[in-house]
Amino acid sequence: MSTTTAVAPLTIQDAEALVAAARRAAEAAGVAVSVTVLDAGGHLLAFRRDDRAVLISGETSTRKAYTALQLDAPTADLVAAVQPGAPFHTLPTALDRPLLFIAGGVPVRRDGRLIGAVGVGGGAPEQDHGFAVTAVETLA
Repeated sequence: MSTTTAVAPLTIQDAEALVAAARRAAEAAGVAVSVTVLDAGGHLLAFRRDDRAVLISGETSTRKAYTALQLDAPTADLVAAVQPGAPFHTLPTALDRPLLFIAGGVPVRRDGRLIGAVGVGGGAPEQDHGFAVTAVETLA
């Protein structure tokens, strides 16, 4: 008989905390962003659109979150993989479109297991990734 440790799933409260932390980090940097939080099943738990952000920032943040969830890796770590000559040039997404702006999606883990992902869109890719990482660190 094997025993497994139950891992608490990502909750609505967690999702709201992730959105708030990413938003605070972005506002401190003077950047308007949209933030998307998904659970491990890819279900949308929280979304915040900032109308001052680029119109497509909401879709971009969602695509980043899906990609981070599907690949179980921070999307910023995949930048080298989509350069010319690399193993692949585009990444499929749950929305069946290539991911155009890759940095900014970060998996959320609890007890070492994947429980969701957060995506941020609206700033430069490096900024978005930093905002997402800051948000995830608040759950630790």
